[in-house]
Formats: sequence, structure tokens, C-alpha cells
Amino acid sequence: MKGYISRWDNLGKSLDNLGTGIGSMVDGFIRPMFDTDLMRTDIKETDDAYVLDIEMPGYDKKDINISYADGYLTVKAEKCQKEEDANHRYIRQERCTSSERSYYIGEVKEADIKAKYENGILALTAPKQTEKQDKPHNITID
Repeated sequence: MKGYISRWDNLGKSLDNLGTGIGSMVDGFIRPMFDTDLMRTDIKETDDAYVLDIEMPGYDKKDINISYADGYLTVKAEKCQKEEDANHRYIRQERCTSSERSYYIGEVKEADIKAKYENGILALTAPKQTEKQDKPHNITID
């Protein structure tokens, strides 16, 4: 995906150089769709579990939702801050952020998946399993 990001960067810069003002639109709307740096992740495999450390600075624990289904661990985060100001009419406010990323980890013990969020890092531990489970499962963050 990094190749796409650099293409969008170059397009935005080229459009800005032409004086069209479209470059900021490319930067603000199109680039984030291809930006995979929003949840940088370290994944470790031990003999009995998968351990994921996911960078999620700026979110609170309540902003994060984790689920597991069909071998995929999905992490979603969303927060929105609206500022009310009677003296100003905002044309645009950029206080909402959201991210989502899925990780294929195969069959794990869903009920034993542990999540901890501290200092902007979401730490997930998913114990390995050989039995298949069919029902989706939400994971609670400690």
C-alpha cells in the first residue's frame, strides 16, 4: 500500500503547484483511505499464543471495539469531538477519527483472548486452539 500513498502524495503536491486547491482535498479525503500507518502493529507468535501490540494513540478504551470471527481479529476505533461555539459558524471541523484493521490469526480460544489498553498501546493475547468455533465473539478490554 505504501506505493499508493506516495502516488497520492505526488498527486496532491502536483495539484497544489498548479494552484487548483485540490491537493488539500487529496490529502484530507483520499490519502487516509490508503494510509496503513494508523494502527502500526507488532505481531509475535509464541508456542501457545499470538501476541499483538497495536499503536492507538489518542483513543480512550471506550473508543475501541475488538471482535473475533472466522479466524480474523478486528480492531475498530472511533472518536468524535464536537465543539459548540455560538460565535462561529464552522464550515468544517476535523475532530472525528476512525480506524479499522483486521488480522488473520486462525483458530484461537475466543473466550481466552485478553486485551489491555495502556499508554496508547492495545496489547492483545490470543491463545492458540485446534478446535473450530463458529460463533462471533466480542472481546472486553481490561
